[in-house]
Amino acid sequence: MKHIDRAVILAAGLGTRLKWMTHERPKALMQIGGLPAITHVIRSLAAQGIHEIAVNAHHHADQLADYLGDGQRFGCNISISHEQDLLDSGGGVKKALALLPGNGAVLVYNSDVLADINVQRLAELLPAHGAALALVENPPHNPLGDFVLHGNNVTMNGYDRYTFSGVSVWNDSVFQNYEDNESFSLARSLRECMASDCCNGFLHHGYWFDIGRPRDLMRANQRLAAS
Repeated sequence: MKHIDRAVILAAGLGTRLKWMTHERPKALMQIGGLPAITHVIRSLAAQGIHEIAVNAHHHADQLADYLGDGQRFGCNISISHEQDLLDSGGGVKKALALLPGNGAVLVYNSDVLADINVQRLAELLPAHGAALALVENPPHNPLGDFVLHGNNVTMNGYDRYTFSGVSVWNDSVFQNYEDNESFSLARSLRECMASDCCNGFLHHGYWFDIGRPRDLMRANQRLAAS
């Protein structure tokens, strides 16, 4: 049984879909249920045994660093991976990995995703030198979905597609073939993993919000304010 205790939280995006709401602050500090969104993410991960976290930052990075500190008040260790120039999702993960102890499995979590995904269950599905994805039913903004689930295997082949949740576990060996400070997407890495039949996953049935979209931002506020 695999167990992970480290994660990269991707928080470097510009938050352009939220327009004026992120002009003066990073999207990760948007208030959800009275708390910054990234607080909900970190508390959820810490409760599941994730205690070493690197957060990549670019847009209003100093605000994010000042708020998070060293992570001790959240019950974990937090490091900030500053990106002067955006490195895209994959490049951001590779750079942030240098701040984390250990090797092997690492959780990658989009800071604009609020969900009750079991990340340790996801880690159990991780193939060697590959990735494991949490998928969700297709939301209105992505009706055609992204990937097909064949048992636990995730591919691009087939018709019943589901949407990538923004939560995944990776073997860090996947990123060794990229140069330091190279800009590349996790989508590119996923295609390479799928081509080698090294991508697994499951369909998540709990709650999931992508707060990078105003509609989900409002829904998440309603859900978490009531909990």
